[in-house]
Amino acid sequence: MTRSLSTPSSDAIGPDDTSSKQAQILAGADAIFTEHGYEGASMSQIARRAGVSKGTLYNHFDGKAALFAAHVKQKTCQNLRMVFQPVQDNLSPRETLEGVARTIISVLTAPSNLALYRIVVSEAEHFPHLAQTLWDSGPEPGISTFATWLEDRTRKGEMSVSDPRFAAEQFFALCQTRIVIRRRLQLPVSTTPADREKIATSTADMFLKFYGIS
Repeated sequence: MTRSLSTPSSDAIGPDDTSSKQAQILAGADAIFTEHGYEGASMSQIARRAGVSKGTLYNHFDGKAALFAAHVKQKTCQNLRMVFQPVQDNLSPRETLEGVARTIISVLTAPSNLALYRIVVSEAEHFPHLAQTLWDSGPEPGISTFATWLEDRTRKGEMSVSDPRFAAEQFFALCQTRIVIRRRLQLPVSTTPADREKIATSTADMFLKFYGIS
């Protein structure tokens, strides 16, 4: 039987657990935050873009910080579901690592996720809670979930990982080689399927050479 690894639990507001009105508001917030950043966005702009009154907006979110946090949690929850889809019991470590690497590259280079990353980085000095929200909603549960998979494969004798959390962070860093880093900086870089596949396969190669069982 094929069983996928459970994705991190989250109190994120996502498409499966939000009201249609909240979804409408979050869609408007996504557009305004992407266009204007965090500091440049206003609740009035978001209400107009979402097609709701400010009263309705404040009935769901008590301020811009809470709305941005919900926006981040929604996107990162969706991203985590995508990243861990390739984690299946019937797949080998190599197949899993390559699949997760491909998905990470795809997720991190999606235009909306690049915009979110740039917003958080640009505002982090003045609004450090934004960076903490992003970390707590995305990378942290992703690292924990991947570390659990590494522990499981180590127990099964398929890998040898003494520090799963550290190894998980290493893997995610390798996935950001070349394409992700340059796309975040808006630098020119080739992103063909062949370019992405090279990073995914070489990441799996390097990881297994260090943590794999010969």
